Amino acid sequence: MNSRRISYFEASARARVAALADAGSFREYCPPAERRTSPHLARLDAPVAFDDGVVVGSATVDGRPVLIAAQEGRFNGGAVGEVHGAKIRGLLERAAREKPAAVLLLVDSGGVRLHEANAGLIAISEIMRALMAAQAAGVPVFAFVGGSCGAFGGMGIVTRLCDEVIMSEEGRLGLSGPEVIETVKGVGEFDSRDRALVWRVTGGKLRRALGEATRLVDDDARDFRAAAIAALSNHRRAPADLADLKAAQAALARRRSAHPETRDGLEVWRALGLPQPEAVPMLSSDAFNRQLHELSAEA
Repeated sequence: MNSRRISYFEASARARVAALADAGSFREYCPPAERRTSPHLARLDAPVAFDDGVVVGSATVDGRPVLIAAQEGRFNGGAVGEVHGAKIRGLLERAAREKPAAVLLLVDSGGVRLHEANAGLIAISEIMRALMAAQAAGVPVFAFVGGSCGAFGGMGIVTRLCDEVIMSEEGRLGLSGPEVIETVKGVGEFDSRDRALVWRVTGGKLRRALGEATRLVDDDARDFRAAAIAALSNHRRAPADLADLKAAQAALARRRSAHPETRDGLEVWRALGLPQPEAVPMLSSDAFNRQLHELSAEA
């Protein structure tokens, strides 16, 4: 692990894997040399990647065995196609058999690849099924969101199924991306060029404040690695029963009633009682986490 700062947002998928894993421990499955490329992109004369935009393999993190999948946002926006999705699904199925300490999903995706939409949609459903099967086998799945494409569409749903969601403020999480909302509903509904608004609505600080992200870290690969180690050390997965599901549903209902007309993260931070909500975007992750902790202690 390199001790110098590496921006997780700017790093490639392979750089993120190298930063999170113990030095020299990563072993890649289906590497680029095998040239498992998308047949759909080739038929459309579209550019292909020899790893189809996702890196999968095994490694150790702080000595613990893990399986890792890292999406490459620079290739088709990290979008999921047939081969791309099959590699992630296969990794999760392997986790159910081998039972590593955890699966780390380094999510960086705008959703399904439009070039192969039906195959991509099927792949997302297969990923979700495999993820829940791994969890049922006792293997926790941790999502890491801090890349330039965020976690949207089908991968946004996959992320919310994970046991832990670790985000930076630069990470984004949602179902429909800002550009999609603007295209369908118009700029009056959501101006995707208003970057401050985009991050206040989909960014890591809002998702952490709402409880959709379990940990918020700074945009530093070392901080993501430290969060991975903490999650591996502290996470205790208990099987969910009906009472747990009802409690989670009740919490969502309370959140909806607490913020019925909210359209901006600023309004959420103000409603939660954060001091100086206008200054929240300027806070470090540690300062923001401290404010949330103080609020919960007062409640």
